[in-house]
Amino acid sequence: MTKDLNPKDKEIILKDFEIESTHEDISEEELLDLLTEQVAYLIDRRLDFLLSLLYRLDIEEKKIKVVLYNQDLIEPARGLAQLILDRQKERNRTKEKYKTEGDGTW
Repeated sequence: MTKDLNPKDKEIILKDFEIESTHEDISEEELLDLLTEQVAYLIDRRLDFLLSLLYRLDIEEKKIKVVLYNQDLIEPARGLAQLILDRQKERNRTKEKYKTEGDGTW
């Protein structure tokens, strides 16, 4: 079962990718749409910044290459946005795992 993004993680993505949301209770689908738009902008105008963010989020290079080399299947901006959301969910699962296995603190 995939854990959804929690509000704090959504806030982190919005902040890191310099996205202004019009409301607090943004759905994951709306976040994906906004993130796709921002990633498309970053690809065109600020590629170094985007690559830095992808590196900092520790998104595997091979996954990025799959998205970029399969442009006929998925738009690169949408594919990268999905990788970003998936990675944030993975980070949540890891935090929860070690939080429950440890002393309950993170």
